[in-house]
Amino acid sequence: MNLIQYLSTIGRLWNSYDGSSVSRFISLSGSHISNRNLHVEDAENLVSRYIKSPLDDVINAHLRVLYYMHESPPNYGDAYKCQMACVQAVVKLLQEIKEENWCLPIMYVTCMDLRLLALKCETLDQGAKRGHLMEKAAECLMSCFRICAGDSRTEVKDTKRIGMLHLVNQMFKVYFRINKLHLCKPLIRAIDSLSFKDQFPIAQQITYKYFVGRKAMYDSDYKTSDEYLSFAFNHCPTKYWKNKRLILIYLVPVKMLLGHMPLKETMVKFKVPQFYELATALKQGNVRNFDEVMQKYEAFFIDTGIYIIVEKLKIIAYRNLFKKVYLILQTHQIDLQNFLNALQFVGEEDITMDETHCIVANLIAEGKIKGYISYQHNKLVVSKQTSPFPNLSAIAGN
Repeated sequence: MNLIQYLSTIGRLWNSYDGSSVSRFISLSGSHISNRNLHVEDAENLVSRYIKSPLDDVINAHLRVLYYMHESPPNYGDAYKCQMACVQAVVKLLQEIKEENWCLPIMYVTCMDLRLLALKCETLDQGAKRGHLMEKAAECLMSCFRICAGDSRTEVKDTKRIGMLHLVNQMFKVYFRINKLHLCKPLIRAIDSLSFKDQFPIAQQITYKYFVGRKAMYDSDYKTSDEYLSFAFNHCPTKYWKNKRLILIYLVPVKMLLGHMPLKETMVKFKVPQFYELATALKQGNVRNFDEVMQKYEAFFIDTGIYIIVEKLKIIAYRNLFKKVYLILQTHQIDLQNFLNALQFVGEEDITMDETHCIVANLIAEGKIKGYISYQHNKLVVSKQTSPFPNLSAIAGN
């Protein structure tokens, strides 16, 4: 296919209002990108003969992107700038086509390609400091988002609002990478306020739930995190094993914090034995084993961004250890020296009585032990009537 054939094809599809087919010819993952006949730095005169406004600016920018990407060596920095111009041209296109949404697929591919090019530049260090190009890309995506959000029509077949979730997911990917999660909040509000939020494509819903679930986890809103991540995991098709595993890496520690320990078979299936080893240590109340597992898989927990979340599980190991002490002694007044002895037995050799007091006080404050500390007698006094160690899942449900 030469350049004239390429432009003629796009022009014909555009006149047929076929946004999906047009998008394939301006996607950087399309088969046409390796065609040397299209690697032209300046084709404005030719483009203007075959492509109508406002699409002509989009095509001009896209052809420049291809030109810079296939220089020797590839110039991803200039390709990124041209892709930015491409998205800006799409903004004008959306503004001119006010009453229809058939052109949204064009917005989808150009916006996604802008994010990926920004990522490529930063990975190769072709551009500004880390995060700068990604943030600039997000600002450009926000221009498209404002146009979609500002569409007053409510019919799904007509409104540009149906394009909001795709853009939100792209911006989530940027904000999570540059660690600016606070910028997600207004986007979440915008999506949750839509009357047709359940009518978005299921793939987009899964991505959205995954990111909102992760944000809720970092905000310590574990019930919301569990709800959203569970939706993402349960609705993600089985064939996307890597995606299900990725969701599970965040879902499992949230479930554990809520008192639900993972099954060994599931952890083996998705190759995350770390969590089963943690769960085993927690069930046994074995603080030493818990610390050993944390140290063994430290790199994994840090790389996935869950180290601090997983570290919070240690309080459950303390709770289960103290419950064993209670079951052995069978008394509602437990000398805290017994807890200190138990802690020292499982490896906390340097722990003091004051630190033991703090651990017990935290367990009481979190509702994991029902009772109070008698400092005068150095004892934990627990209830005779009800279980002083309520089920963790019951605590989470309150």
